[in-house]
Amino acid sequence: MSLFATTNSEFRSRRPRYSQAVQELKPYVDTALDWQATHGLLFRAPRSDSGASWQHSALVPTPVALAPSPIPRKEFEKVITLQPELNKLFDRISRDHEFLVTTLESLGTADDFTSRVFDMYLKQQSTGAAKPGVIGIHRSDYLIHAPENEPNAQPQAKQVEFNTIAASFGSLSAIVGDFHRFMLKRTGYEGLLKSGEISQYQLPVNESLTSIGDGLAAGFELYGQPDAVVVMVVQPDERNVFDQRFIEQRLWERHNIKVLRLSFAEIKVKCHVDNDHRLFVGDSEVAVAYYRSGYAPTDFPSEIEWDGRWLVERSRAIAVPSLAYHLAGCKKIQQVLAQPGVVERFIADSEVAARVRECFVGLYPLDSSSEGQAAFSMAIENPSRFVLKPQREGGGYNSYGEDIPKLLNSMSSEERRGYILMDLIRAPEFSSVLLRNGELVAADVVSELGIYGIWVR
Repeated sequence: MSLFATTNSEFRSRRPRYSQAVQELKPYVDTALDWQATHGLLFRAPRSDSGASWQHSALVPTPVALAPSPIPRKEFEKVITLQPELNKLFDRISRDHEFLVTTLESLGTADDFTSRVFDMYLKQQSTGAAKPGVIGIHRSDYLIHAPENEPNAQPQAKQVEFNTIAASFGSLSAIVGDFHRFMLKRTGYEGLLKSGEISQYQLPVNESLTSIGDGLAAGFELYGQPDAVVVMVVQPDERNVFDQRFIEQRLWERHNIKVLRLSFAEIKVKCHVDNDHRLFVGDSEVAVAYYRSGYAPTDFPSEIEWDGRWLVERSRAIAVPSLAYHLAGCKKIQQVLAQPGVVERFIADSEVAARVRECFVGLYPLDSSSEGQAAFSMAIENPSRFVLKPQREGGGYNSYGEDIPKLLNSMSSEERRGYILMDLIRAPEFSSVLLRNGELVAADVVSELGIYGIWVR
């Protein structure tokens, strides 16, 4: 028998089977919750209207799967190898001003938020404030395409999107891996594992807990001011704070770099730019502004937040991501990359370009071109084949199935330009057991694989 599952049917049949009798699995709960608490696998508790002061500092365990979900090892290793090439690709896109302008101008006025970021990018190009370096913290997300009605086809990792701004869970996802290794060693998943097997060999180490902080430190050095600080730009009332704090701790404990946490509104109030384009918080010069916010319109409820971002962008401080990197991660860029010859514009090596293209599914415009009109017809006639995506990050904005014709038919042709159509990735569900709010929940899940990448120049 081959070490790898070579067909969809093999992949489905070789997966372990977990018990769904959660009442019988209750002995796992205390062990799991206590491990989470002692290893920082935590969120801040949701805000409550009760007004109790202790709730502002209350912590809750992060929702997790009690045991890991399987993916084909061959596909996992393939996308790991591919990530450096994707890092290079998106860096080259960010440096191709003509490509960015031509591609994003095709959106017209259909997306106010992207238009605002694009206008800021164009404005920045005319300021003359040189940035001493570029830092990219990326995450390429995949689903395993393994349709049940194609049993003899090979399961393939297909790209959902490439994130260039505020790519989260780098720290906590690494700790979840440690959690699964601990649970396997301590319990053998006795009573949970009904068939199949899980070994430590099947649980790869995730280094994103340390590598993101180390990448920021490498970019920090390019600024050339050892006494400067990093500003982590965060959302007010952030619950996923420990995912960020682990990065902050790495910068301080390994690299002696101080991190300050500010929202865009606080940057507007507390920061200033001097005549040499240096950004300061009080008397502290800012070398790097690392965005864990700024990816959605909700992060800019007023002009104050936009002014705060512009203060960073017009300064020498290295924004992570730069405006060009932010725009390179737009869904429209993803769609245009899938067109013939576009990847090859940035990657001369035909073998590498083919490997990049292999992870794509069909992506289509919804503009007034002949391709856009054809895509509109396909979406109306066969909506179950597709996903409808706006120019948004952060999840929750996509439309599926019968919701697609309803939404498309409610739009003007100008509004449709702000969306792309994507072939639906047919990822198989997996019967898992989740630990959420201190309770075990049996659930059919679809697992997304995120590969982190760091690029500094």
